[in-house]
Amino acid sequence: MPFKKITIVDNCGLTTPELEKIALLSHHTISIYNDYPETTEEIIRRIGDSDCLLVSWHTQITAEILRASTSLRFIAMCCSLYDEKAANVDIQEARKLGIEVKGVKDYGDEGTVEFIFSQLIFLLKGLGKNRWRDENLELNGKSIGIIGLGTLGHLAAKTAMHFGMEVFYFSRTRKPEAEKAGIAYLPLNELMASCDIITTHLPKNAILLADQEFKNKKTNSILVNTSLGLTFDKEPFMQWLTNDKTSFAIMDACGAGNFAGEFAKFSNIILSDQIAGFTSEAKKRLSEKVLLNLTGFLEKG
Repeated sequence: MPFKKITIVDNCGLTTPELEKIALLSHHTISIYNDYPETTEEIIRRIGDSDCLLVSWHTQITAEILRASTSLRFIAMCCSLYDEKAANVDIQEARKLGIEVKGVKDYGDEGTVEFIFSQLIFLLKGLGKNRWRDENLELNGKSIGIIGLGTLGHLAAKTAMHFGMEVFYFSRTRKPEAEKAGIAYLPLNELMASCDIITTHLPKNAILLADQEFKNKKTNSILVNTSLGLTFDKEPFMQWLTNDKTSFAIMDACGAGNFAGEFAKFSNIILSDQIAGFTSEAKKRLSEKVLLNLTGFLEKG
């Protein structure tokens, strides 16, 4: 039994072959929007009487929207769902209303890791407009601290070890298997004080680095953020880079979020207008996983 009507409420970046298969799961013609709605009223209008909604991480699906969309029974998040509190869909309200919400994981990690290490190599070797230190340097022998040791954090650690780096991590829970593999645990402030490079891999808008962490930050070091939104308090972050011109920050479009214009004024912040992990291959993986979530829900009846 197909869905009555599927609506893709914003630009989810799905690939054409999978979109064609998704369209076959809708009794009525699927509605596809390729922009981002600006108001609650517009989102509600787009959803209408749809019983299945596809949404990217950009658009907030609030309790008000869920209560107004009385036909909804399934929401496919075309993005990662790691933390209910950080999700752009009000998961708790959806649960109360009997609406199932399903996200995907691990579709953009490979591209993100490539972005991180390509940017680091460019900075260490002075291949762009910036150079970290006076001479070309190798990653070999440099220390990297990974904050958040999920799938992406593990992949970053493995890549760093391949380059001969010293690899450390901080997580709210210890990872014994990672430590057996040579990834050493450090408390957060010690990680900040001792590592040449820090890279953060946290749920959307999870703020972990504040004033004290930046006061402890190693001089002449690098901070990388490719998470969905800032992983740090903005003011102490900017103060750190103002006071230490030898340090650098590297961010993609997601990591900088709404502050890209403000950060662009800093010569020691390296910004990309691209989403690091949203490669052609990642879009394919995302689309396939979203399709599996839809068919899986229908198969349950």
